Amino acid sequence: MMAISVDNFWSTPHAQVYREVGRLAEGGHLTERREERGRRRRFYAITDRGRAALEAWRHQAPEEHPQLRDPGVLKLFFGGEPSVVAAHQLGLHEAKLAEYEALCAQVGDAMPVPQRRALDLGVAHERAMIAIWRDVALEDRRVTSGPRA
Repeated sequence: MMAISVDNFWSTPHAQVYREVGRLAEGGHLTERREERGRRRRFYAITDRGRAALEAWRHQAPEEHPQLRDPGVLKLFFGGEPSVVAAHQLGLHEAKLAEYEALCAQVGDAMPVPQRRALDLGVAHERAMIAIWRDVALEDRRVTSGPRA
């Protein structure tokens, strides 16, 4: 479920998710039920205590400044070839935009408003990143094809 929802904007290693779920269960925020046979999968449900904590958290203003953790920007910073980095990044952002747009078309107005808002932000983000990386590629072409001394 994370791969088609939260991971689109808040990527988290699966090992961390499993640790956090265990911590939340220990804290009384989740209950756990385990399959008796087969893979013995674990199923979790949120408790009243967990709902209250979630509700309180949802109404707190974010305390941290957003992070830009983009490998393409990091490669540019360390001298990566702008046209190569931009071409790669454009491909990634165009693919993600297509994925988001397909989800919009598939789900449409049936998606709950909070999740649709997050999806709309994802679409806007990908469009902005495409514009930025196109600018990087154009600027690199101008710099490399300009007059030579």
